[in-house]
Amino acid sequence: MKYIHPFRVKVLMIMFFGTGILGMLVGLYLAPPSSSIMITFMGVINFGLGAFFAYLFLTQKPQPSDKRKKKRKNN
Repeated sequence: MKYIHPFRVKVLMIMFFGTGILGMLVGLYLAPPSSSIMITFMGVINFGLGAFFAYLFLTQKPQPSDKRKKKRKNN
């Protein structure tokens, strides 16, 4: 999988966890019974995506520096 900068992974992780928790709470307590199952299910999906990005953040290895892009010092 392609390397993703840790700051971007953190932002995605927080966004998905936040919307997942909010979706579950709205689906369980505020939504009418006809649509509560769907809203809760979508919240669970968002929470699962947050868990995936948390896993990615914790297991991703640092990006190796590319020697071709370094500037050379003229001696």
